[in-house]
Formats: sequence, C-alpha cells, structure tokens
Amino acid sequence: MLRPLINRSPMPGLGLSMGITLTMLSLVVLGPIGALLAQGASYGLEGIWATVNRERVWAALELSFRLSFFAALFNLFFGVILAWVLVRYDFPGRRLVDAAVDLPFALPTAVAGIALTTLYAPNGVFGVLAKEVGLKIAYTQWGIFIALIFVGLPFVTRTVQPVVEEIDREVEEASATLGATRLTTLRRVIAPMLMPAALTGFALSLARAVGEYGSVIFIAGNIPLKTEIAPLLIVIQLEEFNYDGAAAIGIAMLVISFAMLLAINLIQIWSRRRIGDV
Repeated sequence: MLRPLINRSPMPGLGLSMGITLTMLSLVVLGPIGALLAQGASYGLEGIWATVNRERVWAALELSFRLSFFAALFNLFFGVILAWVLVRYDFPGRRLVDAAVDLPFALPTAVAGIALTTLYAPNGVFGVLAKEVGLKIAYTQWGIFIALIFVGLPFVTRTVQPVVEEIDREVEEASATLGATRLTTLRRVIAPMLMPAALTGFALSLARAVGEYGSVIFIAGNIPLKTEIAPLLIVIQLEEFNYDGAAAIGIAMLVISFAMLLAINLIQIWSRRRIGDV
C-alpha cells in the first residue's frame, strides 16, 4: 500500500497553512533568488565567468569565505562554552551576560561597525593595547575577523542553549559512576548530544558572516586585494549601474554558500544517524 505524500494532522487548516507557508517562502526566499538567477541567465555563463574570473573578485571571495569560515569555527567553540556556562552555572551578572548575547541582533550593523572601529583603531582603547605588542587590528583582516565574530556568536549560543537546558545532570552523574573521567563524559556523552545543534548554529553563523556588510566596511579599510570583501564589490557594481556584474558576483557567492551549507547539512545527518546508532 502506497504511503500518502503528506501526513495529515487531525487538526484542520492544512491547506491554508501550506498556502501561507509557500507564499511567504516564495516572497522572501525563492523570489529574490529567482530574480538573481534570471539576471544571471540574461547575462550568460560567459559573461558571469568573465566578471568573476578577475584577481580582484577572486581575492574578495576568498577573503569573505575564509574569514567567515574561521569566524564561524571560533563562534562554534566559544559559543558552545558560553551556552554551557549560562545554563549550568549561577554567578553574579549572569542575566546581564545572557542579555548581552542578543546585542548583535538588536544593534544596527553600521553602528556595530563604527563602535568596533572606534575600539580597535590605532588610537582606540583596544587598538592602543594591540599597538603596544606590535599588532594592528583596525583596517586589516584581523578587524574583519573580529567583526564577523561579533555578529555571528549569538547564533551558536542561542541555538545550543535550549539543548543544554534539556540535558539532565543525572546523565553526567551516571557516566561518572561508571568510571568515566570528565573528559570522557564530555567527549562520549555531552558532545554527541550537542553536535546537531552546534552544527546548526555554525551554519547560521557562517551564513550571517558571508553576507555581512555594515559592520565590516568601517573596520576593514576596503583595500582591494587585501581587505575588500565580496559584498562590497557587489555594492560597487550596483553604484556603477552594472547590474549584470553585481548579479554575477552574487551568483558566485550563492553557489559557494550552497556548497558549504550542503556539506554542513550532510555532516549533521551523519551525526544524527551516529547518535541514533549509539
């Protein structure tokens, strides 16, 4: 007997909810992507390749995706630690720290960029300290890296935090009674339970970092071949009314982003199956 394509719920409203969902998905996601691909189709594969296959464009794409990946890795590690500390430990100012995690969500990206530039400029509070040890942050790739960490950290912490709250302390106690060390418990018990949520937060942080613009352009310096990000190139093309060139760079970013997110999703599927087998 063939299984139905849609598992209907006893509650009514499937048609209405499905229609609203598909409409919103089309307006918010599929429509803009379709318009981008249509613009690229009118430009042609040769035109897209001619626009992308330039040293300045490749340098911007490499910089954007490389720093976004490493910033997401940084957020993956420290975001999980921050979520664990906020859930498992009670200390003075915990609620204040918990509220501060959402600050990058509420703060306009341009304001964040100006604030970070002020702090890490050579005459800023942190810039002066970095200068004393021979390190320059603002207007370098280090500045971009810090800006991407700032905007992406909440995605990991807020994704992992509910999972940490659901982990019963008795699981850790049972592992200890069976003779496992703390490191073994963390590696064999806690980490597999957190892995799917952590990878989801990593993917969200990566996606946010790749497309980040406002908080980066102020602190980057925007030097071609050195600190120029791909979204800035798109804006430059738009300001020059070169819509085909902007679409070409956008399609390149879309393809690379899709490949990276697909790889992350495959790792998530593997981790869930591994947990199920265990």
